[in-house]
Amino acid sequence: MAVKLRLMRMGKKKQPTYRVVAADSRSPRNGRFIEIIGFYEPRQEPSVVRIDNDRALHWLRHGAQPTERVEKLLKISGAWDNFRDPKEAQAKEAQAASTPQVEPSLIEASSGEAQEASGETAQAEPASQAS
Repeated sequence: MAVKLRLMRMGKKKQPTYRVVAADSRSPRNGRFIEIIGFYEPRQEPSVVRIDNDRALHWLRHGAQPTERVEKLLKISGAWDNFRDPKEAQAKEAQAASTPQVEPSLIEASSGEAQEASGETAQAEPASQAS
């Protein structure tokens, strides 16, 4: 049985959403499938891609062939990189985990405090010059 990872159209008329499914290559587009792997919502701004990377990797390792569009979605979710170069993908994840993440609110707060401090000194100088 040849398995393909492909999109299955859902949603209303003119408002498509898609399921990413593992299906027998002989079954119709919206027909029988083996497993739902994720969702793709192209009408959202920005597009929403939710894919279970573990299940996608499982099917890819067992010989499932993704369609062109599903391959692009797998690249977005990161599953394709894990499939092609598992060691390189793990190194990237380890590097990202070891790099300290600074929250934007902390950056804004620290820059705001610096501005306040410089503003206080700027206000203090004219007062000293006036006397």
